[in-house]
Amino acid sequence: MLYLSQVIGRPVRDQLAEPIGKVADLIVAIGDRYPPVTGIVVNTNGREIFLHWKTVASLDVGGATLSTTAIDIGKFHQRENEIRLKLNLLDRQIVDIDGRKVVRVNDLRLDEVEGSLHLVAVDVGPSGLLRRLGIEGPYRTIARGLRREVPERYIDWEDVDPVERTIASVKLRVPHGGLAELHPADLATIIDQLSRSDRVGVITALDDETAADALGEMEPETQVDILEDLEPERAADILEEMDPDEAADLVADLSDESRVEILGLMEKEEAEEVRELMTYDEDTAGGIMTTEYVAVPANLTAGQTIDRLRELEPNAETIYYVYVTDDDNKLVGVLSLRDLIVAKPGTKISTFMYDEPVALRTGASQEEATELVARYNLLAVPIVDEEGHLEGIVTVDDAIDTLLPQPSKRHFPNIFNRGGPDR
Repeated sequence: MLYLSQVIGRPVRDQLAEPIGKVADLIVAIGDRYPPVTGIVVNTNGREIFLHWKTVASLDVGGATLSTTAIDIGKFHQRENEIRLKLNLLDRQIVDIDGRKVVRVNDLRLDEVEGSLHLVAVDVGPSGLLRRLGIEGPYRTIARGLRREVPERYIDWEDVDPVERTIASVKLRVPHGGLAELHPADLATIIDQLSRSDRVGVITALDDETAADALGEMEPETQVDILEDLEPERAADILEEMDPDEAADLVADLSDESRVEILGLMEKEEAEEVRELMTYDEDTAGGIMTTEYVAVPANLTAGQTIDRLRELEPNAETIYYVYVTDDDNKLVGVLSLRDLIVAKPGTKISTFMYDEPVALRTGASQEEATELVARYNLLAVPIVDEEGHLEGIVTVDDAIDTLLPQPSKRHFPNIFNRGGPDR
């Protein structure tokens, strides 16, 4: 067993025991279960040179001994599949998925695997820091005298995976899953703890839908930082996966240059929805409404309406109710999913819809929307313009968000997705 901190700065000697420099770093090749050491970086007279591992006879706490007296003093060039342990990993952040927190790499453990030296684990415990300070031995002696233990914590390299090609940070895989398997709120908490550059690395590793869900749970400042740092095309793809109201709030906070560029890269329909929502004052019902709702004409039957729902495949978070409109898109009624499901397929929905739906104007205040949701026990309230045209809906989670302090704002679609409108 050998730790990186035990060899950095130690002497490098040739076959005749003549010193040629000091160990500056170790290099491993990523790809194997436990990456093999492929070479060492030697600091000699202020210059870094690379020595292939096959020229190293031994490496231990006393330093490195070479099997040759002839060395190549050409400048070191790192290959794409290689990382430098000290430069690229030591003191870097990693994400402990099991603990839902960010930890720091304090040391790296190496060991013999099938006759070769391999990177086998990451030390994220206090013992790694004590070892680097050169006081691990004395500290353990004192701790034993006090009948205390020195906490040790290692993460097997098999559970570590690079986030970025530069290996600026690393993330831990969940067995049989990954970061994408975490609840968006947990993923957002993890990403919030990372440095700004590392956040982008994690988001880049996720698919668009997962990235959008996580982004929707983050603090506004973090959301903006991430979108500003992403490639504009990727930022546009992620925004297209977000609810229109969330996307509009986020786009409104971007710099003018980024806003224009990203909107220009979004699909035309999604971009137009975002632009329309941005026209409403943020303190109004229009400012917190979403345009993702289901509306059907009043002349449909229950069976035809269910077929329409199958065709539209609406977002589960916004299909609390089905809204009924006339030929001019004016709101004339609302259906609960329960009433729709139990109705006979041939029954006209106009005969069992609630034809006096509670609604708010786009210019109503957020407080009015929240009060209406609470008063009538609604899961969503329709928002109409001055002529009664259906413009969007305010869901219960968005209404609650307006009452919560910023750090507590989280969405609750699964909790509130039940029941029908209170008549």
